[in-house]
Amino acid sequence: MGADRAVLRRTIERGEEEGGNVEFKTRLTREVHLAEGRMESLAAQLRHRVLSGDGEALYVVGVTDDGGVAGVAPAAFSESMDVLSLLAEEADAHIHEVETWAAGDGETDGIVGLATIREGAAFEADDDHIVVGTAGHVDHGKSTLVGTLVTGQADDGEGGTRSYLDVQPHEMERGLSADLSYGVYGFDDDGPVRMDNPDRKSDRARVVEEADRLVSFVDTVGHEPWLRTTIRGLVGQKLDYGLLAVAAADGPTGTTREHLGILLAMELPTVVAVTKTDAVPEERVLAVEREVESMLRDVGKTPLLVGRHGVAAAVEEIGDGVVPVLLTSAVTKQGLGELDRMLEALPKLADGADGDFRMYVDRTYDVKGVGAVASGTIRSGEVEAGDELLLGPMPDGSFREVEVRSIEMHYHRVDRARAGRIVGIALKGVKEAEIDRGMALVPRETEPRPVRSFDAEVMVLNHPTRIREGYEPVVHLETVSEAAVFRPEGGRLLPGDTGETGIRFKFQPYLVEEGQRFVFREGQSKGVGTVTDVRYADE
Repeated sequence: MGADRAVLRRTIERGEEEGGNVEFKTRLTREVHLAEGRMESLAAQLRHRVLSGDGEALYVVGVTDDGGVAGVAPAAFSESMDVLSLLAEEADAHIHEVETWAAGDGETDGIVGLATIREGAAFEADDDHIVVGTAGHVDHGKSTLVGTLVTGQADDGEGGTRSYLDVQPHEMERGLSADLSYGVYGFDDDGPVRMDNPDRKSDRARVVEEADRLVSFVDTVGHEPWLRTTIRGLVGQKLDYGLLAVAAADGPTGTTREHLGILLAMELPTVVAVTKTDAVPEERVLAVEREVESMLRDVGKTPLLVGRHGVAAAVEEIGDGVVPVLLTSAVTKQGLGELDRMLEALPKLADGADGDFRMYVDRTYDVKGVGAVASGTIRSGEVEAGDELLLGPMPDGSFREVEVRSIEMHYHRVDRARAGRIVGIALKGVKEAEIDRGMALVPRETEPRPVRSFDAEVMVLNHPTRIREGYEPVVHLETVSEAAVFRPEGGRLLPGDTGETGIRFKFQPYLVEEGQRFVFREGQSKGVGTVTDVRYADE
């Protein structure tokens, strides 16, 4: 906690103001502050603070409403940052950094912290690095594995290297990320370039500066209650690869299979790391390896044991129906050399820059002096200021003619942007209230058509009984989240089944194409699918 305490003092002296960017919180809890209704209100408050600070807000945690330093226990502070991370995500922002101090003269007095929150996604992919989304059942060691990769330090058997991702608390516990850039390392001609001290910003900057090739990790999953965040991250972001952790003691769980299904449904080439191999006998490790092979074959994938076939074969075959499987230990560093070589060699995936421009709207804003702004990730093509686009479909199936007034990327104005970039596009010709999440922006000459119904091949990951005609889950496709009615071929689908079904959005049409992947949920029921045919709403 060696940060300059004067920074904290100046922020507290500024205080909370109606139009200011400073907010005081004693602590934040999942039970209270993420409750239905409360979460939306707090996210709106956070968004207001960010906008008031021209893209940056300062949250002081561990102080009373009048700025008195109270302090909170480390565990409570970690939970507070966890909650703040989710609130920031809801407000289209991210925690940029966290500084902490002892509340009093000693460590037993608790922690007071200053979180800097910035507008936009925490991380944006570019041509110079690959982005890996991690997944896996809680406590299966994915954060510890990543912590050891980025530092090169062996774990102490108690999850010590995991602290570089969550306890500090720049990455939050159980896979809910607060500072996504913390999971980063790279390679140069001499091999891996790692962080000596991830708590030093200068050390992270050194890695980015020195490495010829960067690898970044995005924790997209955690506990079952946050699967909505998992789905949103995997469906809406342009990740390059997935890394699924399976603990050698537990083996694949229901959550493991669920996350694997989502990764594969999004067509993410995936690596499975069997973790914590040091904690169990060798025969147990081999048994879990066989369980992983069986799990992969059950979903039509071919496991490739890296220890047997080598890294070169894994890099060559991954994504072509093949899933490499590695045995790893963050304590003994078993398998980490192979994982290093694989991540160094894996190619950056095609970014879709050659196709027509398309962006599905994720957020909308009404910016004073600018007007309606639609934000999202560009799925393909490029966009420039002055481009004439179509926005829609509207609830009645029509598309609105709009013009690109300006483009902002992480609140910096740019002349153009291409696939993979997260942008805000100011639009002329439409009001913010008329734009909804799930609408798309496309060039006028493409003549898009609205889709209300489509056919799909689906796989049921989890369902208590059977899916019959009239089943009504929520379909997550691109940024669309809409209730839909299923009409399965043959009248039913059982858990674990793969089959054809007709799907109809209940309330309005969207822009849907053959080949798009989606996830559907209803209570504890979950599944994934691929669009096989569409029926246009205007026919």
